[in-house]
Amino acid sequence: MKSKENLVILGMMGSGKSSIGSIISKKLNLDFIDIDQEIEKKIGKKISKIFEIEGEEYFRKIEEFITLKMLKKNKAIISLGGGAFLNNKIKKEILENHISFWLNWDIKTLVNRIKNSQKRPIAFNASKNELIELIKKRSIVYSKAMYKVDCEKLTKNEIVDIILKIYEAH
Repeated sequence: MKSKENLVILGMMGSGKSSIGSIISKKLNLDFIDIDQEIEKKIGKKISKIFEIEGEEYFRKIEEFITLKMLKKNKAIISLGGGAFLNNKIKKEILENHISFWLNWDIKTLVNRIKNSQKRPIAFNASKNELIELIKKRSIVYSKAMYKVDCEKLTKNEIVDIILKIYEAH
């Protein structure tokens, strides 16, 4: 295993990246880094407020800076923000130097999880059809991750076990 190889979890908002990442980090006794939480700590505002006050472009610049910095850590479990993997610099770094897992869910499941959430600025004012389009578009990019985990019929622990088995085989 390369020394700076991290386990990176990506997927749509509402896919369980943070909760799955947290469980994996405890089982492996490795640091857990939630990029969205890191951004909120650094800026001192919730992501929805950053979007509202500063705009998405500002947020994406901060997200890129913090994500690339966190990816320099050694053997950590990293949960990306939903849009981070769309950034070419972040995607390139992850694909070249880390093990990535896409938590894939049915569109219907994701729409139900996302639509009522106040903390997801991209989805907050989106219609159901706009959300479906967003999920489809992002899924094309997420599919470039090293591994795809189809989560629909799995429990959290089963998802964790699949990821651990693959990660430990590396």
